[in-house]
Amino acid sequence: MPKHVRLALQAAGILLAIVAIAVVPSVIELFALMQLTLFAAMAVLALSLAFIWGFGGILSFGQTAFFGLGGYAYAIAAVNFQDSTPAILLAIAVPALVAAILGYFIFFGRISDVYLGVITLTVTLILFNSVNSTSGDAYKIGKALLGGFNGMPAVPTFNVPFDPSTVLSPEQSWWTTAGVLLAVFLMLRLLLALPAGRVIVAVRENEVRASLLGYDPRLVKCLTFILGGAIAGLAGALYVNWGAFVSPTIFSLSLSAEIIIWITVGGLGTLLGPIIGCVVIEYIVAYIGSQQLLNSNLVLGGVLVIFVLLLPKGIVPTARDLVLRLMPQNKPKTNGPPVQSAAAPHPAGAE
Repeated sequence: MPKHVRLALQAAGILLAIVAIAVVPSVIELFALMQLTLFAAMAVLALSLAFIWGFGGILSFGQTAFFGLGGYAYAIAAVNFQDSTPAILLAIAVPALVAAILGYFIFFGRISDVYLGVITLTVTLILFNSVNSTSGDAYKIGKALLGGFNGMPAVPTFNVPFDPSTVLSPEQSWWTTAGVLLAVFLMLRLLLALPAGRVIVAVRENEVRASLLGYDPRLVKCLTFILGGAIAGLAGALYVNWGAFVSPTIFSLSLSAEIIIWITVGGLGTLLGPIIGCVVIEYIVAYIGSQQLLNSNLVLGGVLVIFVLLLPKGIVPTARDLVLRLMPQNKPKTNGPPVQSAAAPHPAGAE
């Protein structure tokens, strides 16, 4: 596909997304709008793992650790400050700091990928059990009671920046959440188009070659991991804003597994795919929950098996390949029979 056509399609897609975000509240009911707001918040979480796994080669089985830290950081700060502005900043900073500490020991300690997954999974379990054991008045930070397994109800939701008296309406919360999703998507697309993003992909492909070119794969992976943790923390704040509630289930292992399913269904190595996968799977789970006919975990397992066997690339890569096959190929015109070229063959990987 020519570059100018691809850029035009991307610009049209962004414009269409902005228009859709703006008009959605006027065409659907409030319940459906709240559902879409939840899907958008979870899609930000999907992007956090899609980035570090699909482009950084870092498979974290405990991405909900940063998601939960962001949610609790927002809730605690919002209760104490009664203002969502510093609470959102803390929801980003706290998971990023934890990811920096954890990433330092993992990557600079040269721990293998298998143990990385085990460590992140263990951290999630530790956080779940720790927060779950904070029942009673003794467990509070400032004015915020942690609540143990009961969680923290009545968490203040988003307000206009530095104006706690003006709380966002459901429509404004949708615009904020969907706008953040679009902004994170565009930020990651821009990062991957810059030289820094190319370095991230190069480290994923071959760490030895990247190090020979003068880059430190440990530092690159650590910074990638930190950015993924910060995005997951932001998703946690958006999730708590949606429900005005947070509990230890935000650290659940089932959610960690769901994120991996979202990315597998949507397409690993893409940014749009995990968003589509998240929305599709979350809608299926919500529909099954409302009907109470089947077990949602059984359905998710069946969906994962079907996609692994029939569409291993995921929805977006498969659709992209299909479109490229259907597009007419521009063949150069020749006046005579084809001439065999004696030039050297095109080197693999130079496309």
